[in-house]
Amino acid sequence: MKKLIFLPFLFFLLSCQIQNQNKIITVTGEINAKEIGITLGHEHVLVDFIGAEKVSADRYNQDTAFHQILPYLNELEEHGVKTFVECTPSYLGKDVTLLKRLSKETGINFITNTGFYGAFDNKFIPQHVLGMTAEMIAQFWIAEFEQGIDGTGIRPGFIKIAVDRKPLSEFHASLARAAALAHKETGLTIMSHTGPAVGAFQQLEILNEEGVSPEAFIWTHASNEEDWLKLVEAAQMGCWISLDKYGWSEEALKGETLAYLKEQNVLDKVLISHDAGWYEPGKPERKFKSYTPIFKILIPNLKEKGFTEEDINLLLVENPAKAFTMKKRLQ
Repeated sequence: MKKLIFLPFLFFLLSCQIQNQNKIITVTGEINAKEIGITLGHEHVLVDFIGAEKVSADRYNQDTAFHQILPYLNELEEHGVKTFVECTPSYLGKDVTLLKRLSKETGINFITNTGFYGAFDNKFIPQHVLGMTAEMIAQFWIAEFEQGIDGTGIRPGFIKIAVDRKPLSEFHASLARAAALAHKETGLTIMSHTGPAVGAFQQLEILNEEGVSPEAFIWTHASNEEDWLKLVEAAQMGCWISLDKYGWSEEALKGETLAYLKEQNVLDKVLISHDAGWYEPGKPERKFKSYTPIFKILIPNLKEKGFTEEDINLLLVENPAKAFTMKKRLQ
């Protein structure tokens, strides 16, 4: 009799696990990874650089921001964009209710994050966080995953951290360790604003110490590393290589880095985006950078270099779907 009771329960648990496979968390709820479509993997709609101690939603009018941002998102319809990974972290102006509002208006999936941004000498880290252990920081991020961000019920779809472009400080190493601990509990992918290879490989070593696979890690701003062999090395380890300056660099739009990575057979570990936008509180005169150069300039250049539609689909659909799927990636 005990077996008869136990087996249906076992099948129920297995069914739940199957249903939870290949899910991506957006600001409006979970979607199947197959629904992600063309994806911009690193963008911003609103960023406030005032600093952690002064940042506040009171510094701008959400309606004003909404109406200034919306036309740039509407441009994406022409290019078939379905998903927008919004990488603004806490204490830098992240506004998840604005993202949900923009998502409902445009029909675009928005993915937001949990995490802390340590770059720029911890300007965007509250003082009390600097004294927290990696375990304490991880518990905060896990709580946002389970309960939602700032009481909104909106859940993060990845972990966003940032380190300075040099060997890791003790605190930045703690951020990487906290991200590894949180990943093991949540299955959320870790995206780290990093730049040159030295910090990237140090973070990968910390993940390894915690039993987390490189496949859980997105090396953001990897295009800042001049030695492209380092990109190949990290990709061959399983790390995601994020080339995300296509909104800023005419040279990058020629596609030479991508052509090299294709030759090295690691295109299946590459993500591309603009790192563009954005509305900035206190600076209404700031020129908004478009989210379209990839489609208008980069892709035509890549096709001239022999890239196929399958290659483009890999970069903009298949790779993001795998990278942002909620999945525990362990050693």
